[in-house]
Amino acid sequence: MSPSDGDQPPSYPMTGATALAAPAEWAELRGQCPVARVTLPSGDEASLLTRYEDVRQVLADARFSRQLNAEGAARFSDSDSGGVFNSELSTALPQSGEEHQRWRRMVSKWFTAKRMAALRPRIDAMADQLIDGMLEHGRPADLKAHLAFPLPVWVICDLLGVPDSDRDRFSYWSDTMLNLTRYRQDEVDAAQAEFTDYMATHVAAKRKAPSDDLLSELTTATAPDGYRLSDRELVATGQGLLVAGHETTANMIGKMVAMLLSDRQRWESLLADPLLVRSAVEEALRFDANAGVGMPRYIGEDIEVSGTVLPAGTTVVCSMAAANRDETAFDGAEEMTLGRSPNPHLAFGVGPHSCLGQALARTELQTTLDVLLRRLPSLDLAVPAEDLRRLEGLAVGGLSEVPVRW
Repeated sequence: MSPSDGDQPPSYPMTGATALAAPAEWAELRGQCPVARVTLPSGDEASLLTRYEDVRQVLADARFSRQLNAEGAARFSDSDSGGVFNSELSTALPQSGEEHQRWRRMVSKWFTAKRMAALRPRIDAMADQLIDGMLEHGRPADLKAHLAFPLPVWVICDLLGVPDSDRDRFSYWSDTMLNLTRYRQDEVDAAQAEFTDYMATHVAAKRKAPSDDLLSELTTATAPDGYRLSDRELVATGQGLLVAGHETTANMIGKMVAMLLSDRQRWESLLADPLLVRSAVEEALRFDANAGVGMPRYIGEDIEVSGTVLPAGTTVVCSMAAANRDETAFDGAEEMTLGRSPNPHLAFGVGPHSCLGQALARTELQTTLDVLLRRLPSLDLAVPAEDLRRLEGLAVGGLSEVPVRW
């Protein structure tokens, strides 16, 4: 996979000058090289897409599969497993076709906007409790540690019927699956084995004594054709929801608050008009320049994208964050406009693999912002925005901490 001219393709993910800034390379690639060869953390090469229409096209095209364990597919991680993209979790569930859609239909019944709205009072109460703890700690405080990180864990554990006492274990397990550089292979293998054993025990307990939670319902759910999820699929479903429902939203809460506080006028606008919260959350999702690696895909046949023929066996990386800054899709794309409407951003993907839990993520983000505006109107960053530090080596982009005062 080495370039014919002998040059090493640029490293990916790319980073901006600060933790909240977009990489300068994005605009250059969109304009001059929309299908670019890049080097992943593993050292393998892939093709990077940065234009809105290209990313949307590929994510909606079933020929671009999630078969990242195919022979010759690029590895993301420098561990042998390839991290979350090549884990047991990624192979236990159907990845394409009608089988995948059937699984999505069974699980998605729990993630409707109506059901998430019913959850909102409980999320509101959890956020209030966590903010109480942050106030008791005193200022300055790390908003990520006190609120952004624990809240999604509490919510997803509540949804899955996981005991509160086990919350901290999920933080470590999800970190080993999402981190591309930090852990040795034996650490990754041990964590995944522990995680799988835990979920298998949890699923077995739910089969024996079901309660009012998602996994309990899925143990008895039956598709119209009589299909029921196997224990292996239930375990992988629980793992996937815990990892996806924890780390991504936790980091997005921190980044959203940091973006809004990095320009005081944004925060003041929300205080003056709380009805802007919903569109402000969508704009934070679009404007997020530190979103991580994006969506990887693998093709088993030659396919043309943006005038470039991608040969069979190519791993393609869709940068939704770069696409969300595309001026051809968004007027003033490099400006954060809190009332932007419409806002067809690609933060949750699109097509058959779009984020299953996006209604939950939106509910958590909106509720957190509502509670912060109500409880801490004087909230501000405790350090200059340019001094915020990004998390390194994680498949999901985030900030190391979000120091705040009030």
